Amino acid sequence: MAVPDWPNTYGYNMFYFPFSQWIGGIFWEHSHRLVASLVGFMTLVLTIWSHGHRGRNLLYYGIVPLSILLTGLILANVDNNKWQHASITGGVGVAALLTSFFWPRMQPAAPVIRRLCWVALILVIGQGLLGGLRVTLYKDEIGIFHASLAQMFLVLMVSVAFVSSRKWADWPVAQSGKVAASNKFVWMMSVLCVLVVAQLVLGAFMRHQHAGLAVTGFPLAFDAHIWPPTDPEFINQLNANRIDHRDFNLVTALHVHVHMIHRCLAILLFMAGGAFLFWVIKQFGARNIFGKLSLSWFSLLCLQVVLGIATVLSNKAADIATAHVLIGALTLALGSFMVLAARRSLYLVQMSKTKTRSEAPSDMVSAPEVATAE
Repeated sequence: MAVPDWPNTYGYNMFYFPFSQWIGGIFWEHSHRLVASLVGFMTLVLTIWSHGHRGRNLLYYGIVPLSILLTGLILANVDNNKWQHASITGGVGVAALLTSFFWPRMQPAAPVIRRLCWVALILVIGQGLLGGLRVTLYKDEIGIFHASLAQMFLVLMVSVAFVSSRKWADWPVAQSGKVAASNKFVWMMSVLCVLVVAQLVLGAFMRHQHAGLAVTGFPLAFDAHIWPPTDPEFINQLNANRIDHRDFNLVTALHVHVHMIHRCLAILLFMAGGAFLFWVIKQFGARNIFGKLSLSWFSLLCLQVVLGIATVLSNKAADIATAHVLIGALTLALGSFMVLAARRSLYLVQMSKTKTRSEAPSDMVSAPEVATAE
């Protein structure tokens, strides 16, 4: 919230904000907006690119008129910085028009990839609007949805990258005589991903309440409780004893409960992740592709636990807390990739069996199989 207006930045068009004013929290918030704009632009290009040579029509007939329309709307409704807004939208229109004449003549991507790209574009637009509403409406709840949607967008981008890669076509279905994955693997990893999502949502709730570290001490809460009390007297005393130069909101009983649920879920996730890794290595072996991926995933989870503990012990230091969020996102991304890759392996195995059966000579069909078919 270092920048109080949106889509402008202190009255300037976002892309014309003077660099000399990028100081303190403004630097981080404004940089966040510019990176978000870049991600949105790249997602738009990706979506058009997925249509191959047909993307030229999308550029010529879609973006150019839209840019002109946006320019007209901005000039009609914005009192300040008209030329700045007009130059940005007009420049995008001209660039799109010029690009349409040199657009690659490649064939369109597979329908599933095009659909995923369009979903990604819708998500990134929604993400930008939620970020803007978080600023203009000053609602912490919107920030929670804003942070959670970002995780879903990341998972979708991982899916697009994998489905459109060469690995998608020749993903290994077996190694060392063993099938590379199983339905049980898919379901177990999916449950773990759901738990990771729950952790990320709880973490987003804790961050966007702007109450700082609601519960100190580790492993015991406030160095004295397994589960701290939340009566009004305790909460009032907790807020009275807080000494921090940062301007935090008051801690409430809800903040304490959410923090403790976050801790308990972390323990559950760590234990479940360890059991899952043990099962995968026993079932498929450590050299199996999913054995290696599971070991990498659990290593990220262990690092996430360590960073979570460090976040508490450091009184929520910004760099450690940020690393904690980053590793959580990577854990979800890798887990989602593993689910998708395992399903791909199972699909290829099924297709291989179907192909083998269809190619088998008719005289090799046994009597029980004929009876079953009949």
